[in-house]
Amino acid sequence: MAEPDSGGVRSVQRAIDLLALFDTDHPSRSVRELTDATGLPKTTVVRLVHTLEQTGLLWARGDGRIVPGTGLLRWGELANRTWRLPEQAKRLLADLSAASSGETVHLYVRQQAARVCIARHEGTRSLRHVVHVGEEMPLWSGAASHVLLSEAGRADVDAIAARAPHDDWADVLWNRTRRAAADGYAVSHGEREPGVSGVAAPVFTGSGRMSAAVALGGPTIRFTEEAVAGFLPPLLETARALTTLDCIGGTA
Repeated sequence: MAEPDSGGVRSVQRAIDLLALFDTDHPSRSVRELTDATGLPKTTVVRLVHTLEQTGLLWARGDGRIVPGTGLLRWGELANRTWRLPEQAKRLLADLSAASSGETVHLYVRQQAARVCIARHEGTRSLRHVVHVGEEMPLWSGAASHVLLSEAGRADVDAIAARAPHDDWADVLWNRTRRAAADGYAVSHGEREPGVSGVAAPVFTGSGRMSAAVALGGPTIRFTEEAVAGFLPPLLETARALTTLDCIGGTA
């Protein structure tokens, strides 16, 4: 019985991987492009495309190009409604940006081995660090990642660290997540990209489970020790206020 089940899971994963090839840079694809990108046999790609067309997840446009299907409109609207922050939460992010003299604020949740930006308030500084809503960032680096992993076990952290392009990153990441757990916040400088820094704090659900990390990000030259000390009080207050709202992932 295990073999058909594993085959079914494999087919589902292949279909998901196929859908993931469509993004803002590639709003349409040809079967040839999908075949080249996946490395799958053309017959397998054609079968997957046909199945996804039948369920409305893909649409053959008629000119040889395939685009996301109409079935995704309903899911997209539902996801937008679920993850859209209430106005009070948006004001909290805006106020935090103002309190930090115009740095950009991001709100991240963990998704497997990545952190995903679910909201942001873009800062007013000319030189700023901006992550787009919906964008995935690696979980092995950055203050927000340290916070999101601060309740994780050693095996989980080691698995994330194995994805980093650094030798012996497991101990480094483990120590930084432990410090985030002890301090209630995290600070990082140039872990993923030289010259980019961040400071983040945890947001919890009403039941006490960590749901997100709220973070300030910007050029390292502005994230001095003195500046970070000034960022922390409004950052921690924003995290507490978001915890009280308990709105991450919707309220319905």
